[in-house]
Amino acid sequence: MKFKVLQENLRKILWDRIEAGKLTGLHLAEQTGFKQAHISNFLNRKRGLSLEGMDKVLHVQHLSVLDLLDPAEVNKRASIFPPSSDDFENVALADSHTAATQPLIVSMHVKEVLKFKKTVLHHIRPDPEGDRSGWQRFVLIKLDARDALAMHPRLGPGATLLIDRHYTSLKPYRKGELNMYAVLKNDNCLVRYVELAENHLILRPHNQSCPIEVIILAEGKKAENYVVGRICQIGMEA
Repeated sequence: MKFKVLQENLRKILWDRIEAGKLTGLHLAEQTGFKQAHISNFLNRKRGLSLEGMDKVLHVQHLSVLDLLDPAEVNKRASIFPPSSDDFENVALADSHTAATQPLIVSMHVKEVLKFKKTVLHHIRPDPEGDRSGWQRFVLIKLDARDALAMHPRLGPGATLLIDRHYTSLKPYRKGELNMYAVLKNDNCLVRYVELAENHLILRPHNQSCPIEVIILAEGKKAENYVVGRICQIGMEA
């Protein structure tokens, strides 16, 4: 929500109080120490208030920033994953940008919700490198055409991939088997096999006709800063 919208919502609250006879522009000016003309210009949209001015008005009127937020907007941004009461866990399907960059998946970014048996998810072994405790563990993405080509024939277009974002190490999950990862590149997920060579993250496709891609680790960054998570389950479109 933009600052101008917050100011407009504050105007509405103040006008409601004025029209209800609970406030006058003069009284608000006296409370805040502003000139009456300053308050009048704000109320009539001729000028805005600084952050300090907003704080002062909120304080004297016993309001908080939460009072200026649209409840619908708050609900839209709220997490939709309360603890489940049955044997199934809700897992959000999101776009690759959200899956790669957002620790918590909120309702406005959820495309679909799929149910997984809790017993299945609880048996998936995590292996975090770095602190992922604040990240919602499982998220789903749909494979796009580019990644489908790179991972052909193992993956096809539109495949639904379950990502364990608490598995960011490059250790094999099963001995002798390559892990498949979602990797952060240009604020989106790429799905590839991953190796670390000094300060280079090597992204290998399954399809040998597609090029290998390389990410140079930025100064102070480690591989886990780029690894979104391990692909732990694949659902193919019929």
